[in-house]
Amino acid sequence: MRILLTGRNGQVGYELERSLQGLGEVMALDRKGLDLADLDQIRETIRALRPSLIVNPAAYTAVDKAEAEPELAMRINGEAPAVMAETARSIGAAMIHYSTDYVFDGSKSGSYVEDDATGPINVYGRTKLAGETAVQASGIPHLIFRTSWVYGRRGQNFLLTMQRLARERDELRIVADQYGAPTWCRTIADTTAHVVAALQCDPRGPAAAALNEGAWREKSGLYHLAAQGQTTWHGFAQTIVAHGSSSRKPPVLPITTQDYPLPARRPANSALSCDKLIRTFCGLPAWDSALRLCLE
Repeated sequence: MRILLTGRNGQVGYELERSLQGLGEVMALDRKGLDLADLDQIRETIRALRPSLIVNPAAYTAVDKAEAEPELAMRINGEAPAVMAETARSIGAAMIHYSTDYVFDGSKSGSYVEDDATGPINVYGRTKLAGETAVQASGIPHLIFRTSWVYGRRGQNFLLTMQRLARERDELRIVADQYGAPTWCRTIADTTAHVVAALQCDPRGPAAAALNEGAWREKSGLYHLAAQGQTTWHGFAQTIVAHGSSSRKPPVLPITTQDYPLPARRPANSALSCDKLIRTFCGLPAWDSALRLCLE
């Protein structure tokens, strides 16, 4: 199976390039090789490489900056996945696409399930929802994984920011009224690889097939993929500081969302129920267990 992977230098893409090894020929491209803002390049690249599976973690992820660049964010997060799915249909390929907890408005009291009504409250969430909708509407075999609060050892993310601030400041003031599940990018990549392996090894498909289309179509759909349990940004920061290797461990003080205004509104509740994915494919780790493993 030929697997086209976008965003190889991103947090999730970097891990996916390693996790997907052994499942097929992984053709991993960075922004220079495939710029998602160039829709014609997307079509040409997919037609030239003719993958059996497109895995698309690449995205416009600057949540606050998106408020000032809505057109660019929509092109990368909404239009690019639509073009990928359209081109995948023309060559008989399947697609895995990643979305976000920010497609919800955060007003629900419990964890969100896949069928809950969406209602994004910022540009980033609206553009990611557009991408979801386009992939679903394409009719191709697909998996859409909504995840939340992604962090890792590379790039720009909350974990690395907290580690830097803990070295620089005498105290940290972190929002304590937004709830969600911090999810290690390696958890996302390893779970994705497990799902791909399970679908490709389904005995109902021909062993020699590049893509086990019957199994992919049967399991196609939207799944929540996030670490288990939930915390706040404040709780996340406390755990980072407490279990970090630095000898400096400044106090982490709780503040409200109103105390820390940002250009893009955030949902108060980003908790995702992953029961559907767990029932269908595999289990997921607790957020604090995964974080400690990442820190170690």
